Amino acid sequence: MHLYANPARFLRIAKWLTPLLLVSGLLLTGGALLWGFYNVPPDRLMGDTVRILFVHVPAAWLGMGGWTAIAVASLVELVWRHPLAAIAARAAAVPGAVFTFICLVTGSIWGRPTWGTWWVWDGRLTSMLVLLFLYFGYIALSSSLAREGQSSRIAAIFGLVGAINVPIINRSVVWWNSLHQPPSITTGGSAIDGVFLTPLLTAVLGFSLLFGGVVLARMRTILADVQAEARLRRKAQKAEFAAEGAAA
Repeated sequence: MHLYANPARFLRIAKWLTPLLLVSGLLLTGGALLWGFYNVPPDRLMGDTVRILFVHVPAAWLGMGGWTAIAVASLVELVWRHPLAAIAARAAAVPGAVFTFICLVTGSIWGRPTWGTWWVWDGRLTSMLVLLFLYFGYIALSSSLAREGQSSRIAAIFGLVGAINVPIINRSVVWWNSLHQPPSITTGGSAIDGVFLTPLLTAVLGFSLLFGGVVLARMRTILADVQAEARLRRKAQKAEFAAEGAAA
């Protein structure tokens, strides 16, 4: 884990890995969406609205996956003091929030013809909305701490506490009565027909690669900002020392 603690070593790897993830993610995602939108037959019950599946499900998984990444990075920061952990958590927050928002929007679009309403306050939808607000809170908190030069440990604790919501989202359709369908893919197998499952898993992989590429790109940007601020701070200190020496 500490092998990539050196920012220079990390940046050398991220330089070629970022475009690789982004390009491969775009190709897989584009192919999966074309496959799902044009080659998959309508569902027997939901008709053509089932095609939202290929965006909604990957967005939901990555919304939860983004906060899981924040929680893991926060744990690494608090326990092992890894120098890049806080940066990784900050980098995962924005794309995680975007995927959570996409999940909520596509879910509402899908729910209107399926349930007859845009929104219901059941366990799955409400806990997913809470996740979006958690993302907003984490982004605001971590950005404020970084801007003021304070320790990111407070944001790390927030990231760990907020992770309680992830298993609640996952198990909400099992614990409470819900309009949302129960889990279709479990460790015991899949209830989704293969004609839908293959492009769905391809879309999940493609979106995941895009997520990874965006996180690496954001980490590189945050590191560049931190290094630029450090250089400006050193120049300001040198100028201050020079002025004090001239005055003396």
